Amino acid sequence: MSQIRWGTRALYGASDEHEPLAAINTTPLVDVMLVLLIIFLITVPVATASMSVALPQESTDLRQVVPKTLHVSVDRQGRLFLAQTLVADEAALTRQLQAMNDPDRPIHLVADKDAPYGQIEPALRALRSAGMRQVSFVTEPVLP
Repeated sequence: MSQIRWGTRALYGASDEHEPLAAINTTPLVDVMLVLLIIFLITVPVATASMSVALPQESTDLRQVVPKTLHVSVDRQGRLFLAQTLVADEAALTRQLQAMNDPDRPIHLVADKDAPYGQIEPALRALRSAGMRQVSFVTEPVLP
């Protein structure tokens, strides 16, 4: 008969002395969490405290904001528009863009989805001939 020992390991007999314990001691974990909680409770009010300051007032003039982005549009019939103004043809669009003398001005090319590429190409040629460097195609996002 095996010797009776007191404690949890004694219940399984003498042969189970080298088996790992199945219970985890959570006391150190709870201690660490309580210390962190106390630290956060102390530091949060200090971090959110702010000083009230009376800011000086300044009189400002309202300025007219001129949009820098220019829209070049092509409708379904292939007509060209510069900032919603009808342009006669590709050469006129090129002349108007060159007259602006701002090759770095952003251009949004808005083309009707039903317009064939052959009708959009004159707008692209005019933008290239005028030396415009920042041309973007405007599209609509796909809705799910």
